[in-house]
Amino acid sequence: MSLDDQTTRIRDLNDAFRKSMARDVYLTAGVAALTAQSQEEVIRQVKTFDAFTGDNDPHGEHDFGAFECAGQKFFWKIDAYDQNLEYGSDDPTDPTKTRRVMTIMLASEY
Repeated sequence: MSLDDQTTRIRDLNDAFRKSMARDVYLTAGVAALTAQSQEEVIRQVKTFDAFTGDNDPHGEHDFGAFECAGQKFFWKIDAYDQNLEYGSDDPTDPTKTRRVMTIMLASEY
């Protein structure tokens, strides 16, 4: 698989994971302390995020985003681990070897 094909595959897997948020999504203490309505809005913005640029996505993998909601700045980040969540994945293009984890945080918690 070429480097361009790998990047495209990782980007597609990250986008699918971010849009589904099926599992392994963590909120930091600051986000967890928000009202349920605010949390829902933050999660909606993460799921629909599409403001990727060369500045916030230099590798083209769609693994990070930053946005503002209700006057606060938020970050989200996707990391690719092995299935046991012990090490980084040796092949993030292969979902059978990779478990994606997302963290959603207030920028001030970074």
